[in-house]
Formats: sequence, structure tokens, C-alpha cells
Amino acid sequence: MARSRRVAKTDDSDVNVTPLLDIVFIMLIFFIVTATFIKEPGVDVTRPEAQTAEDQRLVSILVAIDSENTIWINREEVSVDGVRAAVERLRRENPRGSAVIQADGAAHSEYLVDVLEQIRAAGVQDVVAVSTVKS
Repeated sequence: MARSRRVAKTDDSDVNVTPLLDIVFIMLIFFIVTATFIKEPGVDVTRPEAQTAEDQRLVSILVAIDSENTIWINREEVSVDGVRAAVERLRRENPRGSAVIQADGAAHSEYLVDVLEQIRAAGVQDVVAVSTVKS
């Protein structure tokens, strides 16, 4: 009889972790689905300084113009005429996102304006050009 009591005590003290694992996996799936991933333009840009710089949230399209006036989107070199098609493709992934243009300080402003026009022609109205805060 003493043995049967011990067996009963050890059976009652077991913890069932299956519901805990279910909740953890559901939370993991939720965070993966709702996450917005950071996209890199594919080139390092030396941004000009500005006194009025603000943080930008919910960025889904990141365009970079380097010092040699080369346009980069998602680590791929894109021509000025190809910007609209690339932006439309990225816009399908996240329709609520905005676009950010990182233009190098040595880049010609003509390319910045052309890229801005192509992004707006693709249907993105929330477009900003980024700079660093002037200290």
C-alpha cells in the first residue's frame, strides 16, 4: 500500500507543458506575421545635415542615391525609369507604408527630384528625404 501512495503522489505533481507550448507557438506566429522587416538599400549613403530632422516610422520602401548618382532599391541597382516598377512591387507587399529617399550629400538634386516623381507616380504619397540632425 505504501508504494501505491507514492505513485499517486508523483503522478499528481507532473506539470503538463503542452498548453504552454501551444501559446508560445501561437505568439511566435503572431509576431512573425505582424512584423515589418527592415529593408536595406544596398549602399552606404553620407546624408546631408539638416536642422529639422524627424524619425520616420512604418517605412516599407527605402531608396538610396549614392555619390555617383546611382539609385539602389533592395540592394539592386535600378535606373531612373525602373524606380516606378520597383516601388509598385514593394508597395504590393505593404500598401500602408511610406517611402524614404536617402540621397548622398554629393548626389545631384536632379536625381532626387526624378526619383521622387517616380515614387509618387507609383502611388506613394508619403515620401520623405532623410538627413542627419545638424549638431
